[in-house]
Amino acid sequence: MEKDVIIYGLRPVIEAINAGKEVDKILIQKGLRSEVFSELRAQLAEHSIPYQFVPIEKLNRITTKNHQGIIAYISNVSYSEIENIIPYVFEKGKSPFILVLDRITDVRNFGAIARTAVCAGCDAIVIPYYNSVRISADAIKSSAGALHKIPVCRSKSLIKTVEFLKSSGLQIIACTEKAENLYHEPDMTVPTAVIMGSEEDGITEILIKAADEKVKIPMTAEIASLNVSVACGIILFEAVKQRSK
Repeated sequence: MEKDVIIYGLRPVIEAINAGKEVDKILIQKGLRSEVFSELRAQLAEHSIPYQFVPIEKLNRITTKNHQGIIAYISNVSYSEIENIIPYVFEKGKSPFILVLDRITDVRNFGAIARTAVCAGCDAIVIPYYNSVRISADAIKSSAGALHKIPVCRSKSLIKTVEFLKSSGLQIIACTEKAENLYHEPDMTVPTAVIMGSEEDGITEILIKAADEKVKIPMTAEIASLNVSVACGIILFEAVKQRSK
């Protein structure tokens, strides 16, 4: 079973970043101040690495070693660039099929979604740098290893990524309760990116406005929404059905 890889200590974390390690997230002790820490802050800004200030007790629960107020989680996967994937998919003669996840933070949901995306033939999953699940050992376990089989792309700006996808010839489909059309109505045999949002907050309004199609899954009971991984499966396999004809 895979374990989360952590690095702790100011200099080791700085060296890991300089060495090009894929850092998912950094936990920083509240109130930490030093010249070396200022150097680290500059690195975090330069590389857009997510970080969070936490009480020292949280750090001590993660490791009893001398962490110096810094713990970095190293990603269990290597991230890809969506700008490289789209041309590659087109060159193979395939109609690109991309899944964009906006603010999905639950590890088990994310793992289940990744497994479904692989089974449905998605070419990549796009997640934001911030307000997104960390690809931990638990996420990989929940995905049954699927996260090793599909490119995952981290976006510093989902709206800019969506604009890139649109300019590359992909239609953007947003799954939202605010939609009028049903999920099976759009033609998903053409190059397509599907956006799914969190159960709590849905899709960010700016992404909904950028979408070419807005769709919903019809509900027959008075429940707010489906589990996001279930909803994702319904929509992705509608595309599979259409593309297999």
